[in-house]
Amino acid sequence: MRMKSLIAMAVMAWSAACGAQSYPSRPITFVVPGPPGGATDTVARALAEDMGKRLGQTIIVDNKPGGAGVIAVQAVTRAAPDGYTILLTHSAPLINTPHMYRNVPYDVRRDLAFITEVSLAKLLLVVNRDVPVKNVQQFLDWAAKNKGKVSFGSYGVGTFPHLVGAHLNQERGLDMAHVAYKGEAPMAQDMIAGNIAWAIGSMGTLGPHIKSGRLTALAVMDDKRIKELPDVPTIAEAGLKGQEMRSPGWLGLLARSGTPAAVLSQLETAARASIQSPAMRERLDALGMTPVGNSPAEFRREFEATEPVIARMIKASGATAE
Repeated sequence: MRMKSLIAMAVMAWSAACGAQSYPSRPITFVVPGPPGGATDTVARALAEDMGKRLGQTIIVDNKPGGAGVIAVQAVTRAAPDGYTILLTHSAPLINTPHMYRNVPYDVRRDLAFITEVSLAKLLLVVNRDVPVKNVQQFLDWAAKNKGKVSFGSYGVGTFPHLVGAHLNQERGLDMAHVAYKGEAPMAQDMIAGNIAWAIGSMGTLGPHIKSGRLTALAVMDDKRIKELPDVPTIAEAGLKGQEMRSPGWLGLLARSGTPAAVLSQLETAARASIQSPAMRERLDALGMTPVGNSPAEFRREFEATEPVIARMIKASGATAE
């Protein structure tokens, strides 16, 4: 019996090795937790085209919106661990959703293998032009003097902008009212109209309104300033140094756990080369994103550092989707 087990294991190992050597022998699918035309979809299609050329196979983008990302993630965790069904997602389905919904049918650490972090969104804290402030400290002082009268926007309950506002309310007793929108565009328009005082949003959406003077950028929600607005400080430079203020707004590639290491390595090599190519860097920059292209270990460390912070913020805010 022991000999039969050893033979079976050897056959399985040989089959996996052969499969890895011939990979990819058929089209690959990128599963995206959003509809066609969104930022994640746009990045997925650009990356699919470039990576497909590098791997010598077509990469198809399969949009699976809805369910706070659960539908898309589950499609990958239920697929065969062979490298042909890959998740290209923003951080929320992996970090926020498991802490806001009950009985989420996947465990990121158990069910997914990290490939690379594709990009980081350039997020900014902005105010409408009627708010009489020029920096973060002035903004906090103004909000304290107008306690109970200040409103802020987000693109959904439990999103990073909502959690930051809730955190500032708790830490500083500001009693600011949260207004949730169905996306950045309506949030930006309401801020321009003066219906909300401030929000956190992407450079891609808010940048044109900042440049026109209709909105004022107070801080970058990251560790580095951005080239488009070199005079706008990072949130830490502006005086708010807690991890709660650092954006988790990344896009990443992940596969089902159990995918052969050789296949994951091929995907990583192709993805990182694509992300660092001039054409992709230009494309990401135009979308208000910073290219990353790190190693699986670095990507996982980013997840491990961010996930508990967001979990605490969600719990403290009372945000729930049910």
